[in-house]
Amino acid sequence: MKASKSKKTSASGAIDIGISEGDRKAIAAGLSKLLADSFSLYLTTHNFHWNVTGPMFNTLHTMFMTQYTEQWNALDTIAERIRALGVPAPGTYTEFAKLSSIEEVEGQPKATEMIKLLVAAQEATARTARKLLDVADKANDQPTLDLLTQRLDIHEKNAWMLRVLLEE
Repeated sequence: MKASKSKKTSASGAIDIGISEGDRKAIAAGLSKLLADSFSLYLTTHNFHWNVTGPMFNTLHTMFMTQYTEQWNALDTIAERIRALGVPAPGTYTEFAKLSSIEEVEGQPKATEMIKLLVAAQEATARTARKLLDVADKANDQPTLDLLTQRLDIHEKNAWMLRVLLEE
């Protein structure tokens, strides 16, 4: 039986995964924005977990902890996908601030305002992920499409769960 011939990575470390360098860079740029939004969302949610007060304290404290824990775990998955595409992942507050579509919350809002801010942040993160779907699809990048689908499902569900708390 003949051994199949496959391209080996060159000594220069060239990547040959079936996605062009231009597409890999474009996808990584979109994922970097998603990582920045995800980190901003994580930080905001954790801050609110620490500082929520009022009659919904227990419900929100627990919900925020569930959401920031899931969000924390997602950061590594997104960053590792960027690295698998051969691009360095952003990892500083300065880089995240430049890339994120989520504005930093100043002060300590009341519980209802926290919920509204988190709904907006969840939805912003979903929009960032959704913008990348076409790019990843055209590049035939199934791992990124899978990651984006999972993130969209979570952010849309979290936004819904927070939004219903505002109903009267």
